[in-house]
Amino acid sequence: MSIRAENLTYIYGQGTAFEQYALKNVNFEIPHGQFVGLIGHTGSGKSTLIQHLNGLIKPTEGAVYYEGVDIHGEGYNLRELRSKVGLVFQYPEHQLFEVDVFADVCYGPRNLGLAKEEMERRAKEALELVGLEKKYWEQSPFELSGGQKRRVAIAGVLAMNPQVLILDEPTAGLDPKGRDEILDEISQLHKERGISIILVSHSMEDIAQYADRLMVMNHGEKAFDGPPREVFEHYKELEAIGLAAPQVTYIVHGLRDHGVPIDPELTTVREARDAIVNLLGGGEHD
Repeated sequence: MSIRAENLTYIYGQGTAFEQYALKNVNFEIPHGQFVGLIGHTGSGKSTLIQHLNGLIKPTEGAVYYEGVDIHGEGYNLRELRSKVGLVFQYPEHQLFEVDVFADVCYGPRNLGLAKEEMERRAKEALELVGLEKKYWEQSPFELSGGQKRRVAIAGVLAMNPQVLILDEPTAGLDPKGRDEILDEISQLHKERGISIILVSHSMEDIAQYADRLMVMNHGEKAFDGPPREVFEHYKELEAIGLAAPQVTYIVHGLRDHGVPIDPELTTVREARDAIVNLLGGGEHD
């Protein structure tokens, strides 16, 4: 159940004086079950790219394939695709509109034509998965906090049982506690359901901690693509395109510059802590 982009190109204002490439010859394949981090500076093409993956935008050139089939081929059912490839926008208000939380989460399953019992079962399960307490289910989604709104938006997509979950900056504007809770829940969903996750984020620390693979966009083109450890080795090139590696990367390289024999590919605080403790002869720590 892979998603594949082949020479994906999208041009804003094509044929006008304002013509501009948002994406240019982007190629990749995301196999089922992978957790992918997607990063890039503002205007790099991240949001345009993810909106191609469930057919919200049609490419100017190239194609997107889901399970080996061109999603813009004749007769392809885009509505069905969007139940399999779920997209959660950066601002949850763009996806919330029903009178209460439970009705909002039921909306997607209802559009799939499911029976009332199955629709409500899915909604309940999804709300429980994202950790939203039952006392909020009958409230208007617009009365909730930012973090709670994001949980509802994610639940609304999960209730459709997607095979791929795409999240555009799901922790934007949240405090550290709320950010960690959302990301931990997303990681748990990935592990328990085995679905593919595509996480758009500006936080290198978050990407390093959760993603198996990292794709870096720059001016509409794919600049890097690989395991986070390998990508973050290019931290100087990342700086040159307006990005940065996790803070741990700089600490590790600073230690190496001072003669400390520490692995330069460490990217998380936990990895660096364990490595330093081992170097000091303290053994392993949990």
